[in-house]
Amino acid sequence: MYSVNKLNKREIYSIFHYTGYICTLLGLVMLIPIVIALIYKEYELIPPFIYSTIISLIIGLPLYKFFENKTELSLKSAMVFATIIWLIGCAIAALPYYLSGQLPYLDGYFEAMSGFTTTGFTMYPNLDVVPYTMQFWRGFTQWLGGIGIVVLALTILTSPSVNIMRMYAAEGRDERIMPSIRHTAKIILYIYSLYTVISIILFKLAGMPVFDSVFYTFSALSTGGFALNNASIFFYHNLWIEIVAIIVMIIGATNFALHYTVLKGNWKEYFKDIETKVSYILLFAGIILVAIFLYNNSIYGHDIFTSIRYSVFQVVSALTTTGLQTAMPDEITYKWTGLGIFVLTILMIIGAGACSTGGGIKWLRIGILAKGIWWEVKSLLVPSHAKVPQKIHHVKDLRIDGNILKLTGLFVFAYLFVYTISVLIVLYYYPNVAQTLFEVASALSNVGLGSGLITYSSPVVVKIVFIIDFWVGRLEIWPILLLLIISAYNVTRR
Repeated sequence: MYSVNKLNKREIYSIFHYTGYICTLLGLVMLIPIVIALIYKEYELIPPFIYSTIISLIIGLPLYKFFENKTELSLKSAMVFATIIWLIGCAIAALPYYLSGQLPYLDGYFEAMSGFTTTGFTMYPNLDVVPYTMQFWRGFTQWLGGIGIVVLALTILTSPSVNIMRMYAAEGRDERIMPSIRHTAKIILYIYSLYTVISIILFKLAGMPVFDSVFYTFSALSTGGFALNNASIFFYHNLWIEIVAIIVMIIGATNFALHYTVLKGNWKEYFKDIETKVSYILLFAGIILVAIFLYNNSIYGHDIFTSIRYSVFQVVSALTTTGLQTAMPDEITYKWTGLGIFVLTILMIIGAGACSTGGGIKWLRIGILAKGIWWEVKSLLVPSHAKVPQKIHHVKDLRIDGNILKLTGLFVFAYLFVYTISVLIVLYYYPNVAQTLFEVASALSNVGLGSGLITYSSPVVVKIVFIIDFWVGRLEIWPILLLLIISAYNVTRR
């Protein structure tokens, strides 16, 4: 049992080596916002990014250089690495917020974790006065987090292929576009970059300034949800901008393997895929329910078209786990209470597509569980000797066995268990049950839709719970449970 729960020396050295690599890469990435500081003459913000880069390199280069990488990582050690590197990466990404005096370090860490995990909650008390350079860094962390810190590193990392494969799987991705994981990571980056350029152009054509177009592309495509203004997308009062945002959010929440298939010209696969079917059933059902709720309660006047407009945007934002808003937090708290906030909460928990930039339980798992229920009912209706075919179509025909159903069910149970514990802790500080259920779901599913509960003035404990939820939701629970078990076992043996 001890050997199962202990990493060997060579694996630990490899983890240190890869940690140094990621820290060095992040250090170099933090030089990019300096260009924005020069463009907008925010010269006082240049030193914080330079100092942050220096600190990152001081940490990263020795780890990368002096620790050997001569062993194959087990899936266990790869999962431990992925779990730890997100904590370390966010600790580094928080430095510019802290060194610039913009935020206290804990709030800066919250902002960095919210960015990298593509969640979208913010610790800034007033987004309207945040400098361009810091806004760019906020948006850019979401863009980086959308593709994944580890996956981004894999596109240029020279390492044994088995290590690359296991690190790719450890970050919550289990689908290949190409047989080679390195090629898969590169194709994901190419697709992501292509959609980035297209989205910027679409936002600009819809009426956004250039900087805003870049920022909201980073935010919407990564299904992140950071906003430039306190009013989020509502700031523009522009239907075309809302339509572009909806399109970009759906693109970001769609499986990269499905994107690749469609871009190769096979459009039929998109409509045959189980994730597409699940997502559009949920999308249309959610829009209809929320629109009827808003209309019947005259939330935005007794106007069906306005009700549909607000419903469509918030439902898409929730289901894609993006978090951009046209309904303000106080509206959600006081006007959407009841069916409106309930539907959004359920959609956030369900989440986006597998192997996408989104979070939540994922459309694929919901589809598998729904099919599993149907297969079980059908098996009771057919003769005992008959076999019920258990197949789904996800990019290709897949056979679903009992083990997959068990793992899917266990994940959903673990997810809801973490959700319940988080809700209980937050309820100690905030007694509004509906608001707490809503915002914890938003945090754990990496959404960022806000009702005004979590702010810069929230208790430290609540901030820490939300940070953990961001982290757990992004890595899909299993790597973090593994790290906790290994840590607990080694502590108890001392």
